[in-house]
Amino acid sequence: MKIAIDARMYGPEQFSGIGNYIKHLIDNLFEIDKNNEYIIFLNEEQYSKFNWKENPRVKKILVNAEHYSYKEQIQLPFHFAKEKFDLIHYPHFNSPILYRKKSICTIHDMTPFYFPGHKMSSKFRRWAHKTVFYQTIKKASQVIAVSEATKQSIIDLFGVNPNKIKVIHEGVDSRFHVIENNAIISAVKDKFGITKPYLFFVGVWRSHKNIEGLIKAFNKLKKNNEFDGQLVLGGRQDLHYTNVQKEIDNSPYKQDIITTGFIKNEDLPKLYNGAEVFVLPSFIEGFGLIGIEAQSCGCPVVSTNTSSMPEILHDSAIYFDPNDIEKMAKSINQVISDKTLKQNLIKKSIHNLKRFSWRKCAEETLAIYKSIK
Repeated sequence: MKIAIDARMYGPEQFSGIGNYIKHLIDNLFEIDKNNEYIIFLNEEQYSKFNWKENPRVKKILVNAEHYSYKEQIQLPFHFAKEKFDLIHYPHFNSPILYRKKSICTIHDMTPFYFPGHKMSSKFRRWAHKTVFYQTIKKASQVIAVSEATKQSIIDLFGVNPNKIKVIHEGVDSRFHVIENNAIISAVKDKFGITKPYLFFVGVWRSHKNIEGLIKAFNKLKKNNEFDGQLVLGGRQDLHYTNVQKEIDNSPYKQDIITTGFIKNEDLPKLYNGAEVFVLPSFIEGFGLIGIEAQSCGCPVVSTNTSSMPEILHDSAIYFDPNDIEKMAKSINQVISDKTLKQNLIKKSIHNLKRFSWRKCAEETLAIYKSIK
């Protein structure tokens, strides 16, 4: 069988979660699949960087059709038509709606339907997004959802037959692990100006992440003298979402709030390792990979109780309602003030993490490829 993968969002450098998914899926597919041929469609600069051990069964194609663009809808089908493949995998909802050959797609989250954001400010953009999304899942022979919560949202919003949707969890990058060398952790703290015990969050600065709520909970902890530490907020600031920076500026404890900007790959595991608690305050998460990244680094997690998080973290986290700032603060304080609870969460995390691996993700995805007739 000849399998195509639309890898235009390949690599975590530009496309974070989805790019990470594509990279690990491809790497593991090529390791375990010794029979099928693969055609990988890429944009530049990923095309030049992509080199999978000169595998004769792998062919890369330069398309230079930006995602969510007219080229994606008009030119990309011609690139696909030139190649004679049996099946194409769209690892995101965006596909050329006029290309109707056999396909599967992966849906990572449904956040834009609940929190549209600035990119969905116009009626045309909302219509285009919904149309492309619906056409992609409609024409797909099989839909992969990264969590049961995401699967249920697809069913609720689009009435898709549940049998058409297969849940395949993501994995965790091997670079996320416990670091025993304290000097390494001390060095990354010095780099970012961290001088006290700290709570940690990393992610995009958008409304659904509820970072403002986390800052308010941090303020409560400081006001009640329950935490003499710092709050470290990782991720790029988004100029379209200014409420987070306003919340920081208005905090009476802003001197203890550190914003790191984009965190490099080599620094992120170190920051997880050094944190007292990782806090995941989101209103919605399609999978919540950052939660299990933190757990892989031996960091206890305090998490929202919404969407996919109880499914992904099971009993290895303390949960709160993201709309309840008081409860968020109490949940954080529970962990930082109780060493026994903290150690129990870390032990439970080790067991929880056994459920997730990129190899398993690739094996289950390959099984779907083989099942499509």
